[in-house]
Amino acid sequence: MAAKTNSEISSNYNTINIDYTGERTLDGDEEKVEFYQNTSSRIWLNDLNVDFPAHWHQALEIIMPVENTYDVDVAGELLRLETGNILIIPPGEIHTLTAPREGKRFIFIMDLSMISMLRGFAGIKALMNHPILINRESFPLIYDDIYQILLQMRNEYFRNGEYTELAIQALLLNLFIKLGENHNNADALFPNVRLNKQKEYVQRFNQILEYIDEHYMEDITLEDTAKAAGFSKYHFSRLFKQYTEFTFCDYLCFRRVKAAAEQLSEPDYSITDIAMNSGFPSISTFNRLFKQQMGCTPREYRSKNAGKTRM
Repeated sequence: MAAKTNSEISSNYNTINIDYTGERTLDGDEEKVEFYQNTSSRIWLNDLNVDFPAHWHQALEIIMPVENTYDVDVAGELLRLETGNILIIPPGEIHTLTAPREGKRFIFIMDLSMISMLRGFAGIKALMNHPILINRESFPLIYDDIYQILLQMRNEYFRNGEYTELAIQALLLNLFIKLGENHNNADALFPNVRLNKQKEYVQRFNQILEYIDEHYMEDITLEDTAKAAGFSKYHFSRLFKQYTEFTFCDYLCFRRVKAAAEQLSEPDYSITDIAMNSGFPSISTFNRLFKQQMGCTPREYRSKNAGKTRM
């Protein structure tokens, strides 16, 4: 069977989404995403003059306007996306969408549950602690690559071939690799470090993030981690903040809350057990930090996600 041309694909952008009613399923402010035929993605051309009030979901969202602008309020910041801009909204981030009277934008909704288990993804998680706006000014070295990757993902999705799911996952991995390599630009991350040490520092801090990802449930301390990494406490703290934009303690709390949120959809563990299993020293500390990061208590979060199944 001959492959579809881009013109055939562009005239047929909604056919593959025939199983999608367009009706949103909300539980409070959480949106339950419907993926295409039990795959890990949903991509569509949104040309609706419809606003979406504050909501969040457990999937990654990428917005790419192709005609006119699109307003997004995310993480307390109002962004006007111009044609060609790319906005990556991390899972769990509350956002509001405001559409112009006329316009079009591609929406990519991606389940990261499989990719997030891969070794090396810990560094990418650190990058996605906030929304990422990609344009020629903010990401001049990789903008064209990211844009082309998204176009390929779109085309693969609407071709709906035998290996579409694999192809989209491979392209998504490539997108993350580009973001990671761009972030790991040693000159920008560690400008005051000798050239022969810069790449070494990048490797060491990636290893540190992987270590935290594997041991966040344990009693990890700043002092012990700095010593194991071969830095003084104060030097390590400064470099860690440069690399992740988090303090060490804030990043550890961030990772523990994310782990706890994943466990709360499982009914077999008590909230106290989950707090302890995630590395929190007390239930009161867990409740306070979880609400601070997620906007609701662990009990409220569990209630919203009751009955949710995980792969």
